[in-house]
Amino acid sequence: MITREQALQAVESVTSAAAYKETQFRDVVVRDRQVSLTIIAAAETKPALEGALREALTSAGAEAVHLRFREPQAAASDSAATPGNGGAAKPQSAPVQGHGAGLTSTLLGRDSKVQFIAVASGKGGVGKSTVTVNLATALARKGKRVGIMDADIYGFSVPDMMGIETRPEIVNERVVPIERFGVKVISMGFFVEDNSPIVWRGPMLGKMLRNFFSEIEWGELDYLLLDLPPGTGDVALDVHQIIPQSKEIIVTTPHATAAFVAARAGAMAIKTNHEIIGVVENMAYYKCSKCGEPEYIFGRGGGAKLAESLHADLLAQIPLGQPDNHISEPDFSPSVYKAESETGQLYLELAERVITKCGN
Repeated sequence: MITREQALQAVESVTSAAAYKETQFRDVVVRDRQVSLTIIAAAETKPALEGALREALTSAGAEAVHLRFREPQAAASDSAATPGNGGAAKPQSAPVQGHGAGLTSTLLGRDSKVQFIAVASGKGGVGKSTVTVNLATALARKGKRVGIMDADIYGFSVPDMMGIETRPEIVNERVVPIERFGVKVISMGFFVEDNSPIVWRGPMLGKMLRNFFSEIEWGELDYLLLDLPPGTGDVALDVHQIIPQSKEIIVTTPHATAAFVAARAGAMAIKTNHEIIGVVENMAYYKCSKCGEPEYIFGRGGGAKLAESLHADLLAQIPLGQPDNHISEPDFSPSVYKAESETGQLYLELAERVITKCGN
């Protein structure tokens, strides 16, 4: 087993050599004994450097090594980072083309045409974040301008689920979200080191959430999806207060208890006068790889029962399964389904229903 610290040491042991003194590296990700990173180096050094890095990382315990090489000129236009800092952004002075000041008033103002959709659940572990990232990606595939605000500040997971390995840069004292699969993303995960826990009380959470609205250069959006923490705590309440015009999608599994708990999140939306677009039943069934028939591992009927109790529509039933993605793919992500996959098609259908519900 190799840790990120061991991977950094192995890389630094190679790049500190005189022959590679101009080399920089960033976006170091260690997952399941696999190491991936970006190397910024002159093209003529690539063959020898690649061999040395693979040997050092393998000796440190990596079973697979994925290297992305960038030349210094190309990397200069990418998100700026210092060597070995995991992609932390440096302030830049150039303005963002097409984006202007006063964005907060545009995003939250009376004239805003942004559709805010909060994705909520009664409890953790039902796949709320998975639904959020795949619905956002599906909306982008439908040609919509989409953003995700990872408002699950304690349990942020969106960057990892979407395979994001860089951090936002700062332009004119405003943070520019990372764009992945056509979706702009901001998350607390961009501002902590090495997966550190967030130990904050309620008022600090609300302040961070407001910063996500006021200090982020979102640009023009059609939809902003908010991945809420599970339950009905401070952050969910703050979201309902900050954006009273937001709509809501409730995620549950078919299990009766999960649906029972999810009803509380729905009741909170109703109590605060927020429209519930509908219910998504995740892990609804598992399609047998041998016979092709569905197997209802977590029971049946929870999503339909929840939708009935909330007087809402059951928008989608998503099967249990893992995307057929491989870490060597250039657009790898652990949780985003390919558009042509069966589940990817279900999310496209979900996106179409959401667009119809929202009227644009």
